[in-house]
Amino acid sequence: MAFRRRNKSYPFFSQEFLIQNHADIVFSLVIFILIGLMFEATAKTAILFIQPQYNVTTLSPEGEVTFYHYGWKDCATILFYFFIAIILHAVVQEYLLDKVNRRLHLSKSKNTKFNESGQLCVFHLVSSVWSFYILITEGYLLHPSSLWENYPHVHLRFQVKFFYLTQLAYWLHALPELYFQKVRKEEISRQLQYICLYLLHISAAYLLNMSRVGLVLLFLQYVSELGFHIARLFYFTDENHQKMFDMWAVSFVFTRMATLTLMFLAVGFGLARAENQGLDLEMGNFNTVLIRMTVLLLVCLTQSWLLWKFIRFQLRRWREFRHEQAVRKKAATKQALRPLKRDSLGHHENGVLKAENGASPRTKKLKSP
Repeated sequence: MAFRRRNKSYPFFSQEFLIQNHADIVFSLVIFILIGLMFEATAKTAILFIQPQYNVTTLSPEGEVTFYHYGWKDCATILFYFFIAIILHAVVQEYLLDKVNRRLHLSKSKNTKFNESGQLCVFHLVSSVWSFYILITEGYLLHPSSLWENYPHVHLRFQVKFFYLTQLAYWLHALPELYFQKVRKEEISRQLQYICLYLLHISAAYLLNMSRVGLVLLFLQYVSELGFHIARLFYFTDENHQKMFDMWAVSFVFTRMATLTLMFLAVGFGLARAENQGLDLEMGNFNTVLIRMTVLLLVCLTQSWLLWKFIRFQLRRWREFRHEQAVRKKAATKQALRPLKRDSLGHHENGVLKAENGASPRTKKLKSP
């Protein structure tokens, strides 16, 4: 199974060999883990990587229901889907984005941003649809108070826990992809910023048992980012597509306001009025004033930073637009005021000398000596 066209062979274990064949190497590791399921001696170890652990079965009016909580064995599951994310990244890059890049003939800087937006567009589309499905089936949208009632939300359904594990696996895989994709040094710091922010917020929601609030916030964020990356993809195909950025700007501001409102409602008021106040690690209760204020401060600082970047981005677009308009207006004025070429006999039109009255002037006859 080859993900890259190999035009040149490199020595084994060299840097270029690792970059060119990293998806094939990871695919071999995934096959090795799957083969472990076939043997009884290794099946129990292999299942740790594939299936979420720490399941608890309880009785309910509907029958037996299986819930999950987190533990250190989740690291093995995250590692397996970390490998899966690398493989899927290579598939999207090779069979979709590279084919489009060959037709567009973009510059290196635009090519890097096009690949980034293409990968994130696919991920945000899948994650937003998936998270919306969970919100509907779990009833969080119809009953907003369930976001903070009965805290701590230690027991998770399979789809909720699996969603968080795959989210952590994807954003962890984005770190080595900076090396595998040979991202430019100017872009690394910018991409590291949002990758670390995603990992921090998702880990906090998962470990502090605020998975319900985190699920809603991720849905809002992914829908907003999906609009941005779709707009940027259209812009790279045709630079006249600017209106989609205006539509994204509206959704971006709405997402920031909705995020802050929901956090103050759920954490600032909902958890503050809960009966089970205090820190209890065994029960998974982190409902203390210090932790609530830390979570709110983290979210507020992040949203403020995003708004600041958004304002700078819009100001830069406005300056570029004004500069283009000024250049076009100046060029149009020069073209309108361009004088006709004239001489003593008349003026030239289409290479023919015309007199002032429009007739062709007669040439003077020279007297023969």
